[in-house]
Amino acid sequence: YNVHRKRSQRAGLEGRSLATPALRQLAGAPTRGDGDDNRAYWLYKEQSFKGVAFSILTHFTEYNFPHTKRVAHCAHLYYMNSHNCMRLCRILIGNASPVRSYCCITSTRLKVHSVLFYAKMDLHSERGDTGQKNNLREEKSPYLLQHVNNPVDWYPWGEKAFLKAKNENKLIFLSVGYSTCHWCHVMEKESFMNHDIAAVMNEHFVNVKVDREERPDVDKLYMTFVQAISGGGGWPMSVWLTPDLKPVYGGTYFPPDNRYYGRKGFMSILKLLALQWETSQKDIIESGSSIIKALQENATIGRSTTAEFQTHIPEPECVQICFSQLAKSYEPKYGGFGNSPKFPQPVNLDFLLDYSTLKGASDSEEALKMCVHTLDKMSLGGMHDHVSQGFARYSTDGEWHVPHFEKMLYDQAQLCVTYSIAFAITNKAEYQDIVDDILTYVSRDLSHPSGGCYSAEDADSFPTDSSVDKKEGAFCVWTEEEIDVHLKDIPSKSPDLVPAAVFKHHFDVRPEGNVNPAKDPHNELKNQNVLIIRGSMEETAKCFNSTVEDVQEIITLCLQKLHIVRQSRPRPHRDTKIIASWNGMMLSAYSIAAQFTGREHYKEKALTIKNFLQKHLCLPSGEVVRSVYVDDQGTICQISPPISGFCDDYATIIRGLLDLYECCLDSSFITWANDLQVKQNELFWDAEDGGYFFSTDRDQSIVVRMKEDQDGAEPCSNSVSVSNLMRLSYYMGNDDYRDKAGMILAAFSERLNKVPIVLPKMVSGFLWYSRPPCMIIVTGDLRSDGCKQLLKTIYSKYIPRRVLVYADNDPHSSLYQNMKNLQHLNCEAGVSQVYVCSDLSCSLPVTTSEELETRLSTVN
Repeated sequence: YNVHRKRSQRAGLEGRSLATPALRQLAGAPTRGDGDDNRAYWLYKEQSFKGVAFSILTHFTEYNFPHTKRVAHCAHLYYMNSHNCMRLCRILIGNASPVRSYCCITSTRLKVHSVLFYAKMDLHSERGDTGQKNNLREEKSPYLLQHVNNPVDWYPWGEKAFLKAKNENKLIFLSVGYSTCHWCHVMEKESFMNHDIAAVMNEHFVNVKVDREERPDVDKLYMTFVQAISGGGGWPMSVWLTPDLKPVYGGTYFPPDNRYYGRKGFMSILKLLALQWETSQKDIIESGSSIIKALQENATIGRSTTAEFQTHIPEPECVQICFSQLAKSYEPKYGGFGNSPKFPQPVNLDFLLDYSTLKGASDSEEALKMCVHTLDKMSLGGMHDHVSQGFARYSTDGEWHVPHFEKMLYDQAQLCVTYSIAFAITNKAEYQDIVDDILTYVSRDLSHPSGGCYSAEDADSFPTDSSVDKKEGAFCVWTEEEIDVHLKDIPSKSPDLVPAAVFKHHFDVRPEGNVNPAKDPHNELKNQNVLIIRGSMEETAKCFNSTVEDVQEIITLCLQKLHIVRQSRPRPHRDTKIIASWNGMMLSAYSIAAQFTGREHYKEKALTIKNFLQKHLCLPSGEVVRSVYVDDQGTICQISPPISGFCDDYATIIRGLLDLYECCLDSSFITWANDLQVKQNELFWDAEDGGYFFSTDRDQSIVVRMKEDQDGAEPCSNSVSVSNLMRLSYYMGNDDYRDKAGMILAAFSERLNKVPIVLPKMVSGFLWYSRPPCMIIVTGDLRSDGCKQLLKTIYSKYIPRRVLVYADNDPHSSLYQNMKNLQHLNCEAGVSQVYVCSDLSCSLPVTTSEELETRLSTVN
């Protein structure tokens, strides 16, 4: 073996063709154990012998060699960039095979070494470590760190990469994604870990990696370009730029070769662009300049100067048009909008809930039915994680069954708000259960002990501890056999009521799996079941001649058992980046849930998030930073310099603070919200045309400042800001805020009049602007039983344009000074009472819940 090894080593240095015969000899030799680690090392270096190398490694793990040999073997695998290191390390620390007992009894040192290698591997990234790290090694973003061991010489977005491109006169290849993106993982595995492709990338391009969640400004700018030239977008986003950052070509996922008919592979595109840059550089530069000019023109949404904005306010009919357009795109069988893939689109559902409360709207009942049907179907479907709570990003089919399994924080936050409001309107207990479900998941799996919330969980994970390749949904799906085995010991009140049978019927579990093969193109879900409820609990009880109570008890016990089982599976990667805007969303989610459900611990969690935002995501200057990170010890850390916050960071935190104020009635939250609004106006306001830019003018690498102009997976910052400005205008007595809200609406008026469906959250903001709010003023001791009962009544009603105020009768408080009407109230000491002001008039104060209930029911 030693002779063969040295011979192949020498041959490898001389050339691949000479190495192959020696490697063939190595591959054909019998597997005997000692020395096979060296043999596998050289076999693995040649692509065609990787399978043989893995076979040798599998045999190797069955031998009880001294621990020093095993650690040496681990080291060889570690440095040869092998997936098998993951498998070996798992085996060595006691997860599989006959080696387990040997390791546990005789080799504590081996365990220590194995754990060290295991930790270094970053098992969630599905690759090994070449021992050569690129320029991402000092970054904190989990997504960038996933690529730190690629053979591609990646750079983070910044001057170092830009100067290199200019000095070497190279195009920049910009790759944008995020750590829980399935197709980002696929492109990395196929292309960025391919040494031949990496060699071309390193020779001809300066390669830049961007985490879209960390730098949404970069993402939005170049995604606009990609969508313009291709008609679609998504991630990973792949864009080629001139050295001065002007885009010349782009797309999303590219296969490594020309495997798809009519579509060039990534290697072909790299070579073609490298050739064009070499031969037609002047034309490419001119093309890039033209593209930037077009992007700049596109970035001007509309013009709305201070003097003329009143004449450009959208027409009142935009509200009805928005509903009509949503109704036209509504899918009546399973709810939601469009066919497949189907996204939850909380911005649409929230508008429908607001629209349903408009008295006089002929379609208000229909709007509520559309929303309720959608929420019901989503909660029953496979996109909802029935075992471990929370919602996946979207459904690949039209019936909410087979999801794309990643879970995003912004989805949990928005859906929590939507279900909370739906609960307040309908009083359906199932919606309160879903609110609890979502917040249980976030609190358990997406929360840092200090209070901040993590970004996401991945769709992909290892099916078993000994698996080498990840599969989408592996953490979440079940075979029928697994259900039978794990639920066989669940107790039942009747011998005829078999828990596994009840569970399989209720969640549509089948022997052959319940996933349509058309929705599983890679056969990752073959014979697997994605749990979905197709009938009611009553129907299941009737099927088994049992009571609803007994069946419900069995289902609950089964779900609890399966949750425990799932915790023993390899977990998906979790992106522990903590983003300001998404935590602002969670601040709203907990605050609103606390009001409508009456759960006190949600208020406490909201306060914890508020404290985290103040401590970790706000600078002494009052400015917001985009994100913070969690190191290996679980400590909150930051890059230097930190990434400045974007407009959505400010807008969502402001909204969260306003919602928290209505939950806690602490005027300091209004003060901080106002300070942030002042800073947002200073950094992002477009004084020429109205509206907010997404980024500041400080970063010269952003060649075009964009304005968010549609509500998508997240509401755009301009939409959120309209409502924020209107609410603050009442709390602060500041008419300038109202004017700014009007200027935003005027700037987007053409879009709101013609296609309001793209801005449903802004249409709700328009209602704030065009109709007087319902102002509810509470006086008395907040700790008294009387005041608590009055607040409970207020929180039981959903009033979309509510301004809730606590009149503390303190002449020095900011609210007392800014809201002049508070100074004229008759606030008797110790008396709890409520003033309800709507349609520009205030009622006499009420002191009982019954009187308040009657008064609120008449609010228009």
